[in-house]
Amino acid sequence: MAKQDIKKLLDQASSALETEYSIQANSIKSDLKQFKTKTLDKISKTTL
Repeated sequence: MAKQDIKKLLDQASSALETEYSIQANSIKSDLKQFKTKTLDKISKTTL
């Protein structure tokens, strides 16, 4: 392979990894936000 081909493959892989990381990070943040909301709702119901 030529250096240009390797560089192109590395750039594509890097871009794919950054996209996947962003998707996973947003998913985890969303899950944590839902967990927090549900937990606070449960706490408020039990203290009333």
